[in-house]
This record gives sequence, structure tokens and C-alpha cells, in this order.
Amino acid sequence: MTMEFRTDKIASRFLGKQISGSELYDSSLLVPIPRAENRQQYNIDSANLPFDGCDVWHAYEFSALTNNGLPVTRLIKLKYSCESEFLVESKSLKLYFNSFNMSRFGDSIAECLSVCKRIIETDLSNALKTNVQINFIENDSERVEIFNNFENILNFVDETSLKIEKFSEAPELLFCNTCNELKTHYLTFDSLRSNCRVTHQPDFGEIFIYYKSDKHIDEASLIKYLCSFRSEYHFHEECCEMIYKRLYDLLKIDENKDELFVCILYTRRGGIDICPVRYSKNCAVLDSEILCDVSKYARKSIRQ
Repeated sequence: MTMEFRTDKIASRFLGKQISGSELYDSSLLVPIPRAENRQQYNIDSANLPFDGCDVWHAYEFSALTNNGLPVTRLIKLKYSCESEFLVESKSLKLYFNSFNMSRFGDSIAECLSVCKRIIETDLSNALKTNVQINFIENDSERVEIFNNFENILNFVDETSLKIEKFSEAPELLFCNTCNELKTHYLTFDSLRSNCRVTHQPDFGEIFIYYKSDKHIDEASLIKYLCSFRSEYHFHEECCEMIYKRLYDLLKIDENKDELFVCILYTRRGGIDICPVRYSKNCAVLDSEILCDVSKYARKSIRQ
């Protein structure tokens, strides 16, 4: 049975109230959100997605206790497929993780982490009806830099000539030209901003766009389009899919020869960041494989 859970119900449960959550383990705090709510507006067919990809999360403030009361604190990295019917609402995930704070698991640090990993993967997989993988990142884990071959899109325009006037999503701003050959483009923009559609809090991120096509997207038009998200109210994952779909349609992607990749590395808020990744089915950007590997701590900038 498909679960119905609209944002007004999320608001009635968590918003406008003093929420302390629970410091004792409580899986009922998790709130799944149907992806279809937003996809329907952009002609994204969940049964025939125009992309592959996953959602990668980092939770920086996870803590639990061993049976003798010793605190164990770690960074959690988790991921699940964009093919899942649901995504998890971030405030509910934070409250869920906080419910481990005064709960006791295992006689040693290693046993505590092992038990928590099993519980969290099971709870999230059950809530989202998909396979969820998590890993605890240690303090001495290697930091892997990613997306170093992407170039700031502002390098391709005269920023003083830009006139930004629309701050609600405006796909009509986008245009492209046809070229005589397939070319690859690696672009990044570090000033993407949107707003959570539940809390209305601002979300900042750095977006990475790669495409291989015989069409060339005008960089000034792309900047204006990305700026048009500044007053939009959507979840991180939805913004990534919206941008991907607009570019997919603009370029008229032929998956036999063209490639498209969109990833947004959001700045953490409330101790959690979300990094959605979407790419055409024939596209493989090596850095995204590193980002989606829960055993690796992949970073790009100091804002993450």
C-alpha cells in the first residue's frame, strides 16, 4: 500500500512546537516523504526514471552509550537509491538519531557501533521501503577530494554584465546552441540557494554539472536559471531532480551518445548535510562513485 504523508502533516507533527524528541531510542520518529509528490510536477515518471543515482547523507552528531555508560560519538554516512519510493525528512532523521543519545548498546565501543549500525539500517530500510547502507566514519579516516576537474561557471561569463531578476524557478531562462561535434563540459556554481518546503529555512549548496552533448548550454542562461532557485521551496533531492530534468529536456539527451550528471553538495544544517546525485544511465563520473561509497569521507570545500 502506498503511504500518504503530505507536508502539512509533517508540519502538524514537528513544526510550530517545542520539540525535544527523545533521548531514548525511538524508531517511530522517522518520517518518510513520497518522492512522487514533486516528480509529478516535472513529468518525471518514477516507473521510468530518466536518471540513476542516490542520496548521500552525512550526520555529524550521532552519539550513543555503551552498556557501562561510555559515550560513543561518530559521523554517520548513509545512502539509498533514488529509485526508492520515499525519502526521509531531515528533521525527523535528526530527532531519530538524537534518540540514541542516552540509549545503551553493547559492552564495548566496537559492539555498540555494530549494534547501532544494524538497528539504523533496519529502521531506515523499513521506513523507506528500500535498502539503506550506513557507515561510521572514524576521526582518522582519509578525506578524499572530489570534483577537482569542474570549473567555476563564472569563469565563462562577464559577471558585471549579468542581470539576475528572477528568483523563482524559471526554466525559460535556459537556452543552448547546436555544435558540430560532441563536447564535454564540467561546470560548478557555489552559490545555489533554495529553501526547505517544510521549515522554510534556507539551504545553501555547491552544484556540479557535467554534460556530453553536441549542444552547448549558454553559461549566462544557466547561471540565471540556477539563481532562480533562490526563493524556491523544495527538498534538496527535489532541487537536484528538477535541475537535472530541465537540462535533460533542454539538451534532448540521447542516452546512446549523450551524458548528463548533476550533483549538489549541500552545506550542513542542524548537524546533517544531504548530497543528491543524479546521472544519465550511460554516464559514469568517477568522483560520484567515491561520494556514494559509504566507506569514504569525500569532500570538496570548507563549506561542507
